[in-house]
Amino acid sequence: MGFDDLMRRYFGTADLGGLSPAELTAGSERLSVDFGLETDPDRRFALWAVMHILGTAPDLDVAFKDPAARDAARNFMDLLAGLAASPQ
Repeated sequence: MGFDDLMRRYFGTADLGGLSPAELTAGSERLSVDFGLETDPDRRFALWAVMHILGTAPDLDVAFKDPAARDAARNFMDLLAGLAASPQ
């Protein structure tokens, strides 16, 4: 499932810029519920990554019991931070 597909599933659109704060909150809550229920590690990580991008991800020690998954999440966070800091 691609990023746009995930956005449509949880927010009803791939263009989050047009959402009201209430719609953004509701979609984030749906995403959080699915994250909490997900048992597949890869899908769970993908949902966490989307929540991180949106600024709604739980802390790593809460989100991931497996140290390797926490390390992967830290690497993802570092990668995004590096992209944000890179001159365009």
